[in-house]
Amino acid sequence: MKRRYENMDQVSTKSSLADFLRWWKESSVKEKNVSWQMPVEKHPDIAFLQNNREIPTLTWIGHATFLLQIKGMNILTDPIWTKWLSGYKRLSPAGIPIEQLPPIDIVLISHSHYDHLSFSTIKKLPGAPLFLVPSGLGKVFLRKGYGRVAEFEWWGTHRLGKLICTFVPAQHWTKRSALDTNTSHWGGWVIEGIDTPTIYFAGDSGYFRGFKEIGERFLLDYTLMPIGAYAPEWFMGKQHVTPEEAIQSFLDTGAKKMFPMHYGAYMLADDTPKEAVDRLLGEWKRQGIDQQRLLMPKLGEVRQL
Repeated sequence: MKRRYENMDQVSTKSSLADFLRWWKESSVKEKNVSWQMPVEKHPDIAFLQNNREIPTLTWIGHATFLLQIKGMNILTDPIWTKWLSGYKRLSPAGIPIEQLPPIDIVLISHSHYDHLSFSTIKKLPGAPLFLVPSGLGKVFLRKGYGRVAEFEWWGTHRLGKLICTFVPAQHWTKRSALDTNTSHWGGWVIEGIDTPTIYFAGDSGYFRGFKEIGERFLLDYTLMPIGAYAPEWFMGKQHVTPEEAIQSFLDTGAKKMFPMHYGAYMLADDTPKEAVDRLLGEWKRQGIDQQRLLMPKLGEVRQL
């Protein structure tokens, strides 16, 4: 019998057919203006990324995909360069062409949904990366011929060189086919090392007490927090934070700075990229949080950490 994974406190993210039909009816009459353009770095510093082995950097590729360079390692989170997803064309280009990436050492996967686990992208990655994946996904990678894979339960750790990667909880769910709902886990990743920034990649999540627990276990410098795919909130609320909840989640973690993500690349719900950004900035200002704690780089812009 297949193992089915659960959220903390047995919070269910299941939706009924009636819920889907209600969402479809509401969505069909809502106007979605996606003309707003994401800022893109016209000339990303590819030469620097190819040769950098010393300076900690973060480059947002788009959606939940980041290139992190830490302690000589090139790390990708949830890599996806796909131009089409669920019948919708990508709204913004990937910040860096996949063929211009440096050789990848580690790939961190948060969960199995198609916008976070793209095998069409993975097969094009340069290098021979080690894939760190949630429990239940290892066999999927092995079947597809990826032998360098290790899978983890929540709070499981992997040491590679001078880095430690820890798989941490999220409130979400998984599904890639009709029969595999929640047969693999979901979560985020914390990357830490000596004399290097500690980074929390949240993956995909609704608001839950786990954010505070993660903050209690780690001294975080940066949180990479999703802000999109939240509308309608009555339907998406348990699986995706709103921009306001993203800020509260960030504050719960105690991190010094936040990079918003998971918006602007794909139409996954009824919110638009502009709506997500406007709500984020509005709530940030309303709470009076220091503006220097919010980092919003262009796609493809290299940020030193």
